[in-house]
Amino acid sequence: MKLWIDPKSGMPIYEQLYHQIKDQIICGELETDMLLPSIRNLAKDLHISVITTKRAYDELEREGLIYTVAAKGCFVAPKNTELLREDRLRQIEAHLREALRLAAGCKLTRQDIIEMLTVLEEEDR
Repeated sequence: MKLWIDPKSGMPIYEQLYHQIKDQIICGELETDMLLPSIRNLAKDLHISVITTKRAYDELEREGLIYTVAAKGCFVAPKNTELLREDRLRQIEAHLREALRLAAGCKLTRQDIIEMLTVLEEEDR
C-alpha cells in the first residue's frame, strides 16, 4: 500500500489517508479481503499519531470499504463496484459543474475546455 502525507495540502492527515486508501480500493490496487497494515504500524511508518490513523480507518469502515476482525486486523471489504462508481461519477459531475461555472466567467468555449482537458491529460502521461 502506497501512502504519503502532504503537510502543505491543508487537508487533515486522516482525510489524506482516507482518500488515498479509498482510491486504492476503488481502482483495485487493494483487493477484497486483503489485510491492511495495523493502525499502530501504519502510524509508525508514516510518523503520525495512532489516533489519526484510527480515525481514517474508522471512516473507511463506516463507509463499508474495510472491516475489522478482532485480534486479526482490518481487511478490504467486498465492494459494490457500482455504488463506488456512482459515487465517483457524482464527484466528477460536481467538479465539472464548477469548471463550467468558472469557464463561463472567463468566456471560454466548449472547445477551449476540451483543449485544456486534452493538454492536462497529456501532461499526466
